[in-house]
Parts: sequence; C-alpha cells; structure tokens
Amino acid sequence: MTERLRDAYDVVVAGGGAAGLNGAMMLARSRRSVVVLDAGAPRNAPAQGVHGLLARDGMPPAELLERGRAEVRRYGGQVVAGTVTEAARDGGGFTVGLADGRTVRARRLLVTTGLADELPDVPGLRERWGRDVLHCPYCHGWEVRDQAIGVLATGPMSMHQALLFRQLSDDVVLFAHTAPRPAGEQAEQLAARGVRVVDGEVAGLEIADDRLAGVRLAGGTVVARDALVVATRMTARAGFLAGLGLRPVEHPSGMGEHVPADAVGRTDVPGVWVAGNVTDLSAQVGAAAAAGAMAGAQINADLVAEEARDAVAARRTPFSAESEARAAEAVMSDSRHGL
Repeated sequence: MTERLRDAYDVVVAGGGAAGLNGAMMLARSRRSVVVLDAGAPRNAPAQGVHGLLARDGMPPAELLERGRAEVRRYGGQVVAGTVTEAARDGGGFTVGLADGRTVRARRLLVTTGLADELPDVPGLRERWGRDVLHCPYCHGWEVRDQAIGVLATGPMSMHQALLFRQLSDDVVLFAHTAPRPAGEQAEQLAARGVRVVDGEVAGLEIADDRLAGVRLAGGTVVARDALVVATRMTARAGFLAGLGLRPVEHPSGMGEHVPADAVGRTDVPGVWVAGNVTDLSAQVGAAAAAGAMAGAQINADLVAEEARDAVAARRTPFSAESEARAAEAVMSDSRHGL
C-alpha cells in the first residue's frame, strides 16, 4: 500500500476491513474519488480463516483483504497505509489527520475502524486469542465441535455462550471465575443441558505443545480443556471522531461501546457514516461488508443530491460561470475562442 495521497477526495474511508473496502468499492464503481486509509490491524488477524461467509468460508483473513484491496483499485479507488488520528470540520467537508502528520480533505467520511476486544485479566488469554481462546460459536464453533470446551464467566453473555457452545459439544464447563454462580432458572437450564459449573477464580492456562491443555484455578486445580470461550468487552475504535462531537456510547446489550447510527450507517454528524463493528459490535465479516456496501451507496446518493442542488442553484443564478458560458455560446458561437 504505497500509493500517495491526493489533497482531496469525494470520500475518505477510515478503516480497511471488509466494511471499509466494500463501501469503497461501491463508491469507486459510482465513479467517486475515494481512498481507504488502512491502519493494518484487523480484528480477526489471529484467526486462521473467515467463517460463515458464503463462497469464501475458511479463507485466511489476510487473503480476503488483499482481494478486496485489488477490487477497490480495479475501479480507480485507492488504498493507502495510514492510521487516522483526528477529523475536523472543514467548510462543507472534513480534514482528516494521520499519525504520520499527513492530512487529506474529504466531502464525506465513512468510518469503518472496527473495535478492540478487551480480554479479562487472566494470564495467557491474549496469547491464545483467536486460536483456542474463542468468543463466537458461528466464527469458531465448528472447529472445536465435540471437544472439551470451557466458558469463562465474565458477564451477562457468558450464560448465553455456554448454551450456544453446548449445541456443538457434549462436554462444556462454565467457569464461574469472579462472577456470581448461576442460580434459579439459569442454574436449572445449565443442569438440564449437562453443563457443569466450576467454582473458583481462574488463575491461568495450561499449554502443552503450543495447544491449550487446561484451565488452572487459583487453588491449583487444573481442569482439562481443549478450548476456552471468553466474552470480551468490545469498544469502538473511534476516539479520533471527538473533534466532530461524535463519541462512542454504551451499547444497549451491555457488551461494550459503539458509535450509534441509523439503519444505513448515517450518524448524528452530517456527512459522517459508520459501518461494521464500529457501530454493530456483533457483526461478522459478511454483515460488516454488507453494511459497508449500504453506507457507500447512501453516501453516493447524498453526494448526488448535493450536486443536483448545486447545479440548480448555478442555473438559476444570472451571472454564474455557467450562464456566462451559455451566453457566449449563443452570441459568438465558435468565434468566441479568438477574443
């Protein structure tokens, strides 16, 4: 990604994942000047493959993104390496600043910077993340089917995760960790489905031959497990929008923070759209790409409407450059070029 930035574009896309690339492709296919600023840190980088994506199931994340970049470029769009650190209003558009000091102007801004997963403070989780420490049954569940699965209780989603992964394996254990032990109806559901609850704080992981072998409790007991499911706190990567008065807020699900938007990605700040995990915390790759495509189409429609309004205003203005050109054409015809 060595392409040079121009001074200005119709649309700057902050974020080079599935949502950003699909949005950029829609805009480039509409003959918009568009650049994707890619920080190069996709959320799913640790995963071996993308799953649940029709016709691309199992494809390595890096390959999927490389194909996407090529498709954006095929239609004249740019993909440039860079981390967006700030955005400010600039007349009717925006100025976007990058970490290396470069700036670029845009008429519209599409934010697809995704989210960061905040893992519980348990040694070893981060190192195994995306391998045998997992979070999503639809992204990774098939790969650990029929294995010994543990679920680390971290919040309200943990009970839901335990039941979802029970669909994939008969051997599921819920580690209560620092959360209250399930009681009442929750305890009854777990018992009915054969999910055992293990009390005690989790102190770390046992690794053998670069594979998860077990979960170690604070008292020293090790519970053998092949995979561990963890619900992270998910926070939108959108701090650079503060200069526009746009800040992440708590998601209604309690899973983390997101940037609110309407059904097509339009935010409360005119000219700014969002798509993918920055606004939809639970979106998988296919949903993120679809949201990017929708936002790209809506941005193009917004620009079309603006251009139509401007053209009408110019036509109605008696002494605009356009009206002067029409008058010269009518009076002088081709001889006007010799004046």
